[in-house]
Amino acid sequence: MSELIVSSTQLKDSVSRTVNETAITDIHTHLYAPQFGDFLLYGIDEQLTYHYLVAEVMRHSPLSYEEFWGLSKRQQAEHIWQVLFLEHSPYSEACRGVLTTLQHLGLEAKACNLEVYREWYRSYTRETLVDLVFQTANVKEVVMTNDPFDEAERSLWLSQSSDQLRKDARFHAALRLDPLLNDWPASSRKLREWGYDVKEDLLEGDERSIAEVTRFVTEWIGRMNALYVAVSLPNSFHYPFEDTRSLLMRHCVIPACSQADIPLALMIGVKRQVNPSLGPAGDMVGRADIEAVERLCWEFPNNRFLVTMLSRENQYELAVLARKFRNLMVFGNWWFLNTPSFIKEITQMRFELLGTSVIPQHSDARILEQLVYKWNHSRRVIASVLSEQYQKILDAGWPLEADDIKRDVADLLSNNFWRFIHRK
Repeated sequence: MSELIVSSTQLKDSVSRTVNETAITDIHTHLYAPQFGDFLLYGIDEQLTYHYLVAEVMRHSPLSYEEFWGLSKRQQAEHIWQVLFLEHSPYSEACRGVLTTLQHLGLEAKACNLEVYREWYRSYTRETLVDLVFQTANVKEVVMTNDPFDEAERSLWLSQSSDQLRKDARFHAALRLDPLLNDWPASSRKLREWGYDVKEDLLEGDERSIAEVTRFVTEWIGRMNALYVAVSLPNSFHYPFEDTRSLLMRHCVIPACSQADIPLALMIGVKRQVNPSLGPAGDMVGRADIEAVERLCWEFPNNRFLVTMLSRENQYELAVLARKFRNLMVFGNWWFLNTPSFIKEITQMRFELLGTSVIPQHSDARILEQLVYKWNHSRRVIASVLSEQYQKILDAGWPLEADDIKRDVADLLSNNFWRFIHRK
């Protein structure tokens, strides 16, 4: 018998310690293994020019959009540091994230000159920095986002042995198909260039095109050894619908996932480029149609769906829907929801409605060091909410042991994902 939890103080200490000590499987990132070379982003300039901070600095900056984008990345970083960190208190989540990262990497939080940080980074290689960041964040493995429609990444997969790109076992691939499902005219032209016999005017019953698209998806799942197929969808996404996206999902993507025995991950609710002048920072959030997810789960009961939604207003419906379909796994607090106040609200609701059968968080990290702050901030909130839930069952007379907490936390931060995708 493990240690019996008998007091609130003991409970909070045990939960906090367990959440911090449990190594994480980060199921959705935009990171790359060191073998991908410059695809892996890191360094103080990358952290400071992250699109969250770009959008924030333009609320203060005297520069026009054109003047800002005319700066080099190094100059952009220095401008953002000066405006957001030195001229104002950096307490937004994006700014605080940089401070948390610097602190946990052992660096001074408020340097007057970014050269202090740049010099520190020069002592690391990609490989040694990955080791340091994974250790500091206590992350054991991550899932990348791999896009075969990106010419540079496609060339890398085709020119090198897939085993070489996958040799770092901490990095797993996910096949991203945004262009295929969101821009069929452009994607169909690409597919024809690559030797797939598809028509731009795709219609129901076009068996040749459907077979060729399915072949494309299947080949890339195999080449990458993808853990799942993923797509980011607009808030206007509907299913079923009389459009090419529905046709491709129903006849190509979902059957390919079924054949490979992997889930389809749906990230729903983005409104692209509401302000194009902001570049990558110009996207917005919109409430989406939860019935699209409902119909997919109903129509394909033998397929599995990992789903996260961008709008706060969709979270309750999504959690309730997951109670109705065991082939639906809710995961993470995506993008604008990845802030402590929303993480707390959404995680508590999910724990109350779904118990331990969720994946509470993913980092969505685009820069390597973001693993440090995103998981540090999220662990604190998850531990706090989890302590409240345990306290409620203690108050109801349920005996709780330290091993119970370790089991639950291991499930939430890693095992639930691996069980859902039928691995490990």
